[in-house]
Amino acid sequence: MQLSLENKVVLVTGGSRGIGKAIVECLAQAQATIAVHYSRNKVPAEALAEAAGHESKSFQADFADPLSVDRLAQEILDKYGKLDVLINNAGISLFESEEQSQEDWWQLWQQTLQVNLMASAQLCRAFIPHFRTQGGRRIIHIASRAAFRGDTPDYMAYAASKGGMVALSKSIARGYGKVGIKSFVVAPGFTRTDMAQQFIDKYGEDIVLNDLALNNLTEVEDIAPTVLFLASGLMDHATGCSIDINAGSYVR
Repeated sequence: MQLSLENKVVLVTGGSRGIGKAIVECLAQAQATIAVHYSRNKVPAEALAEAAGHESKSFQADFADPLSVDRLAQEILDKYGKLDVLINNAGISLFESEEQSQEDWWQLWQQTLQVNLMASAQLCRAFIPHFRTQGGRRIIHIASRAAFRGDTPDYMAYAASKGGMVALSKSIARGYGKVGIKSFVVAPGFTRTDMAQQFIDKYGEDIVLNDLALNNLTEVEDIAPTVLFLASGLMDHATGCSIDINAGSYVR
């Protein structure tokens, strides 16, 4: 099966590395025009956009700043005049502990919820009025198995933010389906990324592998094809669904 997103404009947040980078590269093979969002990794984002072709371009925004998120949405519409697929992938995972001060704990939760959940909600709010007039548009949220099974106490803010993303997606699917907007969740488990490598370096890969039903760790390339399939329109009647890609470490 050959999937084509030719003449489709897709925004991938957090597209300069990790899962986002793999998604960008996969969409590029399907000839999509990709808005590659980045926060700090300007050079890799620019290189990805150039390699993707089809008028793809990199866009900077700091998701910790709500005004920056709104600016990003407007810049994309100014550049392309439309958006066909929104992929909410950008996220952070910050370590919290009982030893933190109340102020530090509060700031960690505020930052995590803003970057992981509120920024995604802002982009949905910015683009949904546009989507309503166009029809046939899709939103794909990259959540986490933590949204369903929880996480360790060290990452409660992360789990909570991803749980909120799932509820956001379901609400959009139920509320806007009649005007042609479809919304999906892809929920990866532990995936080999730069962020995950910090955990592996500290605790060792075996502690991760022992939690899996498979013999090898999930790679970013294992996730990207599912995102492409959802973006293609061939899964529209699964709107509202959540797809697990976690090597059997959590089975619902």
